[in-house]
Amino acid sequence: MKTTITKTLAALAFAAVLTSCSKRNEEIVPENPGNFVLAVTPIALEGVADYLVTAGNLDEGTVSIIGNGVEQDGTYRYYVTANNKFFSMLYGQGNPGAVTAYNIVGGKLNKLTNFVTETVQAFAPVKDDILMVKVPRSIASTDGNPTASALWYRVNTNTTSIVGEGTLDALAPAANGEIAHFSWIKQVGDKVWMPFFSITGRNFWTKHPDEAWIAVYSYPDMQLEKVIKDDRTSFIGKYFTDGLSVQENGDVYAYSPAAAADDNVESPETSDSKFTSTKPSAITRLKSGTTEFDKSYFFNFETASGGYVITNWMYLGQDKYIANVVLKNDKDRDAYTDGKQLAIVNVADQTVKLVTGFPDPESVEFITTNNYTPKDGKYGYIGVNLNDGTTWIYKIDASTASATRGLKVEGGKITAIQHLQ
Repeated sequence: MKTTITKTLAALAFAAVLTSCSKRNEEIVPENPGNFVLAVTPIALEGVADYLVTAGNLDEGTVSIIGNGVEQDGTYRYYVTANNKFFSMLYGQGNPGAVTAYNIVGGKLNKLTNFVTETVQAFAPVKDDILMVKVPRSIASTDGNPTASALWYRVNTNTTSIVGEGTLDALAPAANGEIAHFSWIKQVGDKVWMPFFSITGRNFWTKHPDEAWIAVYSYPDMQLEKVIKDDRTSFIGKYFTDGLSVQENGDVYAYSPAAAADDNVESPETSDSKFTSTKPSAITRLKSGTTEFDKSYFFNFETASGGYVITNWMYLGQDKYIANVVLKNDKDRDAYTDGKQLAIVNVADQTVKLVTGFPDPESVEFITTNNYTPKDGKYGYIGVNLNDGTTWIYKIDASTASATRGLKVEGGKITAIQHLQ
């Protein structure tokens, strides 16, 4: 189906194509050629751009960005791999941002194209595209009626260009007067499922903390077909975080971090938040081919883990996940930060095992959220940036729930780990 592109978007996407820049964007032959791509932010500098470096393996050795790698344009980059291409996207702080696409040739990054698109809050592969959604955080008034529109864009991964765009009514999915802020995007069958949290405005507060929603859209025309609801948990996923997972058999699992928040009326500060959900952090299921939550399945994560909540996860295959977790009563827990402990989660037998051999949470600055697994049900690789200034990739063994220190990264902090063929 051929999609018509408005003149405005065409001008943005194609007339503003970036030209090749100066020496700062020239590729230096990497010391560790290979098919793993690491995004690394240089240390000891403020407001600097990431470097992309390649590596042959993640289990051992050292890779450095010092005199090495491909520098990106601008700070606040985010990354996605689709159709065996690595897409580097600039978060433009509300402004349009550059997107650069690469593949791997002879163990080295090969730039394919540059183009420009709007800054978005959710993006994921859908069929041959990357679907991107820019979500509003405020409600306007049109002829006295409340309005809030989300913008969507389709980037075709074969042509590496924008091939479609449109708007979504962001008030329609929740149907409660609040904005549907989509936490992520997932292709399920030939549809697009977008879990969302309901918000009143830019502070992400809600008056509906004990509900979970998934908006189902047709593709590629992005028409709202259904909203799937559940009242056993709070919302699914969290800001900029994927809370849905599709299994090999087509079953869909969803996690809730129990992170809904509202104004803390007990505080004199006008911007203070407090957790308001009465529901536990939990994992729910939708059976393959259905568009309703399976009421026979409820994995109470807090009970199974002994008081932890799940804040992020990565599917390893064969019903197993590596999850970021934090104690629910941890004084530093908030609605956005990932837990600094890891656990192996099995959704089939509903078990949670804390990972041993991983750095103590007090020694961790942050854990990379964009990580790699071969999806063999056995292993995952997690980037860890420590308070002592060192950066490592840890190999996580699901069968033993244990971690082993692997590749060392010098000169910066890991922000993404991906693999291309």
